[in-house]
Amino acid sequence: MLSETDREFFWEEGYLRIPQVFSQVEMDSLEKELEFLLGEWAQTDMGWTGPWRRALMDEQTEKKSKLTSLHDLHFYSEAWCRAVAQSTLTEAMGDLLGPNVELHHTTLHLKPPETGHPFPLHQDNAFYEHETDKYIDVLVHLDDTCHENGEIRFLAGSHKEGYLPHVTQTPEGPCTPHLPTDVYRLEDTAAVPAKRGDVVIFNIFTVHGSHINRTHRMRRLVRVGYRDPANRQIAGQSLGRPGLMIRGLRPKTWQTVPFSTEVKLA
Repeated sequence: MLSETDREFFWEEGYLRIPQVFSQVEMDSLEKELEFLLGEWAQTDMGWTGPWRRALMDEQTEKKSKLTSLHDLHFYSEAWCRAVAQSTLTEAMGDLLGPNVELHHTTLHLKPPETGHPFPLHQDNAFYEHETDKYIDVLVHLDDTCHENGEIRFLAGSHKEGYLPHVTQTPEGPCTPHLPTDVYRLEDTAAVPAKRGDVVIFNIFTVHGSHINRTHRMRRLVRVGYRDPANRQIAGQSLGRPGLMIRGLRPKTWQTVPFSTEVKLA
């Protein structure tokens, strides 16, 4: 599905926009079921914590800034379950990851109007650590994005440095992982605005972030994580949980016995 130029750009820069992966009919269905999820299941709170908040927001904005989120939309919605296995998207993942592609998770990131949560520069590997870079995050765009509503931004080529140490502790206690704001600045990143139905994909080691949403409309993205099933997870979100094979087969590598049918209660 991807051209040789697309593949070369992705592995050189660490990201790629793929236009109109989802049709407007598909987007209408995803948007309708997302409205239900927002009303029934999503949570809105202050979002990420840490000293980066004071670096990226003035005091008044910081107090008002919110983030609406929900993990694993495909567990709640038929439309989103279909979306993670959509043929154009999964073919693109196969072009980059190889013949075997496993779904890892889905997560909603909604920036509410006017004070919708910015994101400091970070790598997603800080949240779900894996052994190799054979992991791709996909941002499904439900809204057009631009500077004013906080489009995604990347530090081009940063994935080549591998995993970087993140700030996780402050004098006040632990905080959400992020890179030091005096070294890793949003001003140094490349903006990647996109349209409704586009996807923007990036490597798990690519440094990225976004500005605050200053418009009067919410900005909605859903992140979908895909990996080569041979890429073992070390720590973080969804650790130890098998994902759907949306392309190819699961080889017997680090997983040496079939997955258990026992329910593990917390």
